[in-house]
Amino acid sequence: MTISNNQRRKMKSAARLYAVQALFQMEATGQTVDAIVREFEDHRFGARYEEGEMAEGDIDTFRLLMEKAVDQQAIIDQMTDRALVAKWPIARIDPTWRALFRAAGAELIDKQTPPKVVISEFVGVAEAFSHDGKEPKFVNAVLDHMAREAQPAAF
Repeated sequence: MTISNNQRRKMKSAARLYAVQALFQMEATGQTVDAIVREFEDHRFGARYEEGEMAEGDIDTFRLLMEKAVDQQAIIDQMTDRALVAKWPIARIDPTWRALFRAAGAELIDKQTPPKVVISEFVGVAEAFSHDGKEPKFVNAVLDHMAREAQPAAF
């Protein structure tokens, strides 16, 4: 079965969303990255719920984001801190946004995806978690700063 480019994009988008959820869950529960990755791959990818079917995620993208977000967390957190206002270090922000910045930072550091695509994709994830509509603008500004630091040649 061949996968269209459009379907592949949707699978990568789903993997990014799952990575944010998994990183959030990891921080909240203290579970290891291996346990969380296994749980997501076994129970979330393509699962059916009463609300409907979850999108099939791209497992390679999910694993890459999880691995890099964990292995490079200190670097990503420092990059995020520099992008945030001084009064709001990463430790003080909502755990959802912390997870999002770690997943996005992992993809920016990986440098396989153009930074504008990473920013756009994760702003889309932010819209899914947004409460008042202001968060996506905040996420966009922080990710733009992070992208310019991680991949200055792209700007």
